[in-house]
Amino acid sequence: MTICFDIGGSAIKAAVATPQGEIRPFARVATPLGDFEAFVQVLADLRRQAGGGAGGGVALSITGVVDPRSEIITCANIPCLDGRRLGPDLAERLGVPVYVANDADCFALAEAVKGVGRGHRIVFGIILGTGIGGGLVIDGRILTGAGGFASEWGHGPVVATESGNQPVALPRFACGCGQKGCVDTVGGARGLERLHRHLTGVERDSTEIIAAWRAGEAAAARTVACQVDLVASPLALAVNIVGADIVPVGGGLASVPELIARLDEAVRGRILRHSPEPLVVPSILAPEPGLIGAALLARQGERL
Repeated sequence: MTICFDIGGSAIKAAVATPQGEIRPFARVATPLGDFEAFVQVLADLRRQAGGGAGGGVALSITGVVDPRSEIITCANIPCLDGRRLGPDLAERLGVPVYVANDADCFALAEAVKGVGRGHRIVFGIILGTGIGGGLVIDGRILTGAGGFASEWGHGPVVATESGNQPVALPRFACGCGQKGCVDTVGGARGLERLHRHLTGVERDSTEIIAAWRAGEAAAARTVACQVDLVASPLALAVNIVGADIVPVGGGLASVPELIARLDEAVRGRILRHSPEPLVVPSILAPEPGLIGAALLARQGERL
């Protein structure tokens, strides 16, 4: 059996993956952020807690980007991991093979193999959560790319500077990656709040904006329409480039089917391929696609 971890900046979720492909979650603990020894100890303790299931390897779905050549992780949310050769370091300490991939990549892999992307050759999974993420799976395998940065469609100064039926000027908002005008600044929950604040001057939580939009409020409808417009064009470009068969969507905003349907319609109207069927669709593997993707990653690694 494989022990799988879904590691974020606040919590580590653990599960046992059986040889039959079953995922059995068994623990959730706080993530040690500043102490690598404490981080290793947590993983070792969870492996022991798994009992007889701890004989196999370890697979991690993790926030951050892993360079496929150097195996060094860039992980600002967990400082004690940032800059480490995380896989080799953990393999040495835990004494078992360790497989590591970005959480959005694991999400895309899970949806491609077991979810809504099953049966499709090219699956471009996207995250519309707090911010924007993405993962590309071709023929059932993650494409990592140089530096591990493949599928990062949320970054790069590509967002339009005006939007809406009555166009309104928009600034190039500063992004956490150091650039301005990234999709990440206007997509996802924080992007929705940022747009609403700019358009209305009112501070409002993303859930309140969505609820107001569903209730027919004009101001919220304008904000949502602007977000869909701003996100659809970069996403359409990404679809044109990778030739995606389907685009599963995860993250908090994926739970708003009307929003994903709007985005799907906008994207299909901007791509070269004529797609009568939905292209951008909600994921179906909630709530643990990261653990499922990690298990699949380990299974593929063991077969190499």
